[in-house]
Amino acid sequence: MKIIILGAGRVGGTLAANLSSEANDITVVDSNELYLRELRDRIDIRVVVGHASHPDVLLQAGIEDADMLIAVTGIDEINMVACQIAHSLFRTPTKIARIRSQEYAGYEGLFRSEAVPVDVIISPEQLVSDYICRLIEQPGALQVLDFADGQAQLVAVKAYYGGPLVGQELRYLRKHMPNVDTRVAAIYRRNRPITPDGSTVIEADDEVFFIADKADIRSVMSELRRLDRPYKRIIIAGGGNIGLRLAKALEKQYSVKVIEYSKSRCNFLTENLSHSIVLNGSSSNQELLLEENIEDTDVFLAVTNSDEANIMSSMLAKRMGARKVLTLISNPAYVDLVQGGEIDIAISPQQATIGSLLTHVRRGDIVNVHSLRRGAAEAIEVIAHGDEKTSKVVGRAVEDIDLPEGATIGAIVREVREPTTNEQGEPTNTGAIIRHDVVIAHDDVVIETGDHVIVFLVDKRYTRDIERLFQVGFTFF
Repeated sequence: MKIIILGAGRVGGTLAANLSSEANDITVVDSNELYLRELRDRIDIRVVVGHASHPDVLLQAGIEDADMLIAVTGIDEINMVACQIAHSLFRTPTKIARIRSQEYAGYEGLFRSEAVPVDVIISPEQLVSDYICRLIEQPGALQVLDFADGQAQLVAVKAYYGGPLVGQELRYLRKHMPNVDTRVAAIYRRNRPITPDGSTVIEADDEVFFIADKADIRSVMSELRRLDRPYKRIIIAGGGNIGLRLAKALEKQYSVKVIEYSKSRCNFLTENLSHSIVLNGSSSNQELLLEENIEDTDVFLAVTNSDEANIMSSMLAKRMGARKVLTLISNPAYVDLVQGGEIDIAISPQQATIGSLLTHVRRGDIVNVHSLRRGAAEAIEVIAHGDEKTSKVVGRAVEDIDLPEGATIGAIVREVREPTTNEQGEPTNTGAIIRHDVVIAHDDVVIETGDHVIVFLVDKRYTRDIERLFQVGFTFF
């Protein structure tokens, strides 16, 4: 696939690195020659120096025969104009734009072919906010990923001494919880992946990825670690776009305080928040944190635009007694240095964003892609089509599917329809959808057409094999 990426910043660079490793023809455009040089030194791509929305620059990048334009510069207007030009002058089939401003993203009817022709809007700030909210909903989780509109979740937790299942084989999980169905998709032990089976023994400090119905997540977590009590008091350091979105999302259920250095921004936050307390000051000010009872705070969220400020304020908050610290860190080099010490969870905005972009680049009917383990692993939600003759998965039991190395089918989300019959009294599959059931993918479960299949890949190099596995033969069409 020929793809043009506008913007060589953190999001654009991470995306280029991911896509170039999958045999795509990638060109990156940016006005900053230094960014492009650093990118080209690391990965095999074409680069073009110039203003991302100028027609002659887009021509130079090969827009005439491009399959996709992904505009992820830091300026909404440039991204929108570039998509407009790609549509009007070059009829580029797919146009994806990063839109940060809620004034644009929330305006109904703006993004359509008759107005601003953007096919897919990506808002990194919204994606990061949603990601953090899921972590707060599931205290103790390292990662929480939604599938099938949140009905099934893939959760990563660290196993601790004293967890009922720690030191036991996985096959005992069902005996411990006869009324809860789950599947362990992968285990990371000392940063190395293990593909689990029934005889695998969970050890303390293992990072365990399991999948279950959202309603059962807490029950499964209790088998691997002592459950954290639900969070109540939250301090958000930074009142920018992410801080504001988080406060709006959390203030009805939690006691929320926002610390913001800019006085004018504090006034704006006060006008736009209903229940949150807005504090003017520095999140690294020890006296301010003491005054706001940091020692009684359940979660300290550092989400300013500065990695260094986030790291320092988080370390200070943890030492002063904050129970859990979540820190936004854009520089990948910092993430591994700090996570697991005084910072409980380091959140990479690039990794939170990249999956949403990859969803629209993958071949096949792929609904969701989540990038994991700094991009080394992936979790994919793909829809199965066809029948036993035209598909390599439909009509087959999970144990009979020829999965690539390190791949695990974790769960299936299946549509349950209202029973209907045709004129001959034979059952049909055309009734209204009553509900969606989460079916944990045990070995004897048979895949049906229309199933949303959730696959965990410990090595993303096998993504193309998964795409081919779910492709339908020509006779289906």
